[in-house]
Order: sequence, then structure tokens, then C-alpha cells
Amino acid sequence: MTWHETERAWLADTLRGTAFDAPTLCDGWQARHLAAHLVLREKAPRAGAGAVRTAATQGPEAATQRLAASVDGPTEYLRLVDAFATPPRRWSPLAWAGDAVNASEYFIHTEDLRRGAGHAEPRALPEGLRELLWRQLVRMAPVRLRRLGPGVVLVRSDDLRSAVHRPRAGHGTVVLRGDVGELVLAVSGRLQAADVALEGAPADVAAVRELLSGP
Repeated sequence: MTWHETERAWLADTLRGTAFDAPTLCDGWQARHLAAHLVLREKAPRAGAGAVRTAATQGPEAATQRLAASVDGPTEYLRLVDAFATPPRRWSPLAWAGDAVNASEYFIHTEDLRRGAGHAEPRALPEGLRELLWRQLVRMAPVRLRRLGPGVVLVRSDDLRSAVHRPRAGHGTVVLRGDVGELVLAVSGRLQAADVALEGAPADVAAVRELLSGP
């Protein structure tokens, strides 16, 4: 089983164990909105009839809101979760995107659910998944941080590090320290929910916090 398949199963189980109206780390989204997003991301616009097809004719946010609004109880919610748990068909680009597109996405959204109502202990990640997430993080971080003044160095709990953004004139460098999964959450804009330590000049640290913390 590939890592994105493992993470899909983990995410589906987490969705099933979460109330449809439970909060998430995604601003304004409950668990049902996250489930709707995942289904539309993979199965729209050609996936089935009814609410999914109708929602998919709109923009992404409007489509998510419309499909989530059709979920007003556990039965409809679990039906949506089951739709996500079933891998997309061969015609979907995400069917062949594999770990490159889906592994980090599924990991992050699992944590959106686990930490939506407050603190949750970090998952103990298998070494293979941890290394995959690290490689993807190092590639993604420069894009995410490109407008930031301070430089950023990511340092794993085992002291492996990567300088992912060079400082601009007048700025220093901020070091983010934490487990790989926590660094992934921080750089994805969920710093407020991640167990990560920031080191650097106060103004530079504040700039990093402003960029990477959700509402």
C-alpha cells in the first residue's frame, strides 16, 4: 500500500470518528465541509448525480458550501465520507497523482480534524511517511514563503535541517524546530496548532507568525 493510500484510510477513519458539525482548523469549516471538499476535489465534475454533480458546476468554495449544506445529519455525512474513502476512478487526474499530490494533503486534513477542537498529541509517523513528508515540505516551503522578509530554516527533531527561504535585505533568519509533521502543519498555515519552536529576532519571528498562523 502506498503512503497516500494509507493516509486516505487514516483520514477516512478520522472523518468517521468525528461529528459532522465538529470544528476543524480550516476557517469556517466543519467536518462536513472538509468531507465535501475532499469529494469534490477528487470526483467532480463527473462523479455521479445529485448534490455532488450540482455543486461541482460552481466555483470551488461555493461548491463546497453547497454540498456541505446538503449534509444535515450523520447519515448524509457518512455517505459523503464513504464516497471519499473510495479511490477516484482512472479518469481522474488524482487517480494517478499518487503520493506526490495526495500524501501531504491527506496528512494535513487529518490534523485539521484531530486538532479542530483544541490540542491533540502529534501522531507517531512511520519513518517512510516522515521522510516523504519532509521531501515534499522542502519543495513546497520556498513557494509558500516567497513573499516573506526573514529567511527561514527548518530543523527537524533529529537536527536535519533545510534552509528553505533566504532573508531579504534588513532581515535576519528565523529557525523553526519541530517534528516533521509539525513543520508541515506550520508551513501550511497552521502554525497556531503546531508544536513548533521559533527562534530569531522578535520582529522576524512576528512576521513568520503572521504569515503562517490561521485566523
